[in-house]
Amino acid sequence: MPDKTYRYYWEDFPVGQTRDFGPMPVTREATVAFAQQFDPQPFHVDDAAAADSLFGRLSASGWHTCAMAMRMMCDAYLLDTASLGSPGIDNLCWLKPVFPGDTLSGRLTVLESRPMNSRPAVGLARSRWEVINQHGEPVLTMEGWGMFRRRTPAD
Repeated sequence: MPDKTYRYYWEDFPVGQTRDFGPMPVTREATVAFAQQFDPQPFHVDDAAAADSLFGRLSASGWHTCAMAMRMMCDAYLLDTASLGSPGIDNLCWLKPVFPGDTLSGRLTVLESRPMNSRPAVGLARSRWEVINQHGEPVLTMEGWGMFRRRTPAD
């Protein structure tokens, strides 16, 4: 079976490029369901406990916020890329709580881009993601490397 033809390859992620993604509405049902399965702290699953917390009301898990950011990126561009995954995320910061009723969106900015030394058919792109709420307030930032097939690999 031949390789799939992708819309975006490593060459399509030059330094300085930005890509916007979203919007993603945050629902109470999704907030509680995620938390019940992955982060069942009381302020993520129980309204009364959340009212007594630092947040004052039910809030999304930071990990849920990361998952929503990933989904927005997939929908906006990542599923159309020759992505080979990522070796990890750096500098993950949760800046503000995310609440049911919020609407998230985001932006990716390419910070660095270079061919992988050990694999000439692979390019690396280091990016910064910023997720914001409907008020334009940043709620999450993170940086990380993406690995992509090259459209025209070097010999």
